[in-house]
Amino acid sequence: MRRIGIVGVGLLGSAVASRLLQHGFEVRGYDIRPEQVEALRPQGLRPAASLAEAAVGAEAVFTILPSLESAEQVVRGPGGLVETAPREATLIQMSTISPDLTRRLGEAAAAKGLGFLDAPMSGTSAMVARGDCTILVGGDPACVERCRPIFAAIAPRTVYVGTVGMASLAKLVTNLLVALNTAALAEALVLGAKGGIDPATMLDVLAGTAAASRMMEIRGPLMATGEFPAQMKLDLFLKDLRLMLDEGQRLGVPLPLTSTAQQLYAAAAAAGAGSQDLAAVITTLERLADLTRPGE
Repeated sequence: MRRIGIVGVGLLGSAVASRLLQHGFEVRGYDIRPEQVEALRPQGLRPAASLAEAAVGAEAVFTILPSLESAEQVVRGPGGLVETAPREATLIQMSTISPDLTRRLGEAAAAKGLGFLDAPMSGTSAMVARGDCTILVGGDPACVERCRPIFAAIAPRTVYVGTVGMASLAKLVTNLLVALNTAALAEALVLGAKGGIDPATMLDVLAGTAAASRMMEIRGPLMATGEFPAQMKLDLFLKDLRLMLDEGQRLGVPLPLTSTAQQLYAAAAAAGAGSQDLAAVITTLERLADLTRPGE
């Protein structure tokens, strides 16, 4: 039985851990919130009391963390994985962070003789849990091939993008379209609703048209019911939007639609929707349109 360490057992980390456990891997998990780890113990997850314990004897150690600061601290901070992981392990960085930080983490790992892969995923936590996602990977091709059996346990599709940092850029590009598609769907449903078309009816109309999209399938039902259980927390997605805009500035690429979308999501978070799914952006557009849902 191959051993995997996971640092960061939130929504996405829990889904990854579940997939690996289902495929017969021994998984040790560490999170600063012990309750996150304990929730997976019935599935076979072994709690780790520290970063070092999560990495003991591991073939690979995943980091799936919410911020750039936490990713950097865990990988190359004092007592981090660069210092504590076994030399035969590969660090697999799955957090959505900047390409620049990803490259610096890869360089720190390489300086200690550790393998390092840049491997964010495209898919909500629910999609990952059911194996309906894609892993984007950058790094040494030989290291990628060694880790393919691990990736195959999580996702049906792994796409090699290039060197370390390129997969992180590809993830930002992917999430840019997620942001715009979600905001566009919300805008469309509000227009229909203000004119008298129930959102559920409008979704049924859209499903058979050229306007259909994956975001409509995933987030349309949430918008129709007005209930937004988090598949991707809006607060966390705001971090992704900032990274997109920063990368656009760095590369000299104007991102006017992304900038507008960022303001809409920020307004939704400021109104109290930060812990909800990013589909809650529809509530901001409803307020702007002076649209009240039945029963409110």
